[in-house]
Amino acid sequence: MDAIQLLKSDHKEVKGLLEELSETTSRAVKRRAELIDTIQHKLHAHTTIEEEIFYPAYREAGGKEQEKMYYEALEEHRAAEDLVLPDLFKTEPNSEKFSGRAKVLKELIEHHIEEEEGDLFKQAKQLLDKATLQSLGESMAERKKELLAQGKQGNGARDN
Repeated sequence: MDAIQLLKSDHKEVKGLLEELSETTSRAVKRRAELIDTIQHKLHAHTTIEEEIFYPAYREAGGKEQEKMYYEALEEHRAAEDLVLPDLFKTEPNSEKFSGRAKVLKELIEHHIEEEEGDLFKQAKQLLDKATLQSLGESMAERKKELLAQGKQGNGARDN
């Protein structure tokens, strides 16, 4: 699987989890907690492989426009992982506040995915040849496997 296919697959999975979360009611306390833990775990692995492997290759292959998109993507990751998600973990799952924060997280991530799939990935396909995308994909898959295994050992994302 090449890098872009891997990232698109992750996007589809996270969008599905966010959709499921947004459809839960305030009575689904346990399910909401499980979903937010899973989302945090999957997002962390995804953003890490992008930031460590994919984005640097994209940035290096491009010019000023790619550098600008690189920093914008990093900021969007920071907004989701460092600002919205921690607030969501601190919010009672049976509250309307939780629903509102979950919706903001979903919208933020969907916006990020649209930009990546609409602009960044198209540019990456032009800047990076198939062999490079394949090699990046293999490295990213290996790193993702490590990250997901680490997360399972640590469990309880709410301790972050």
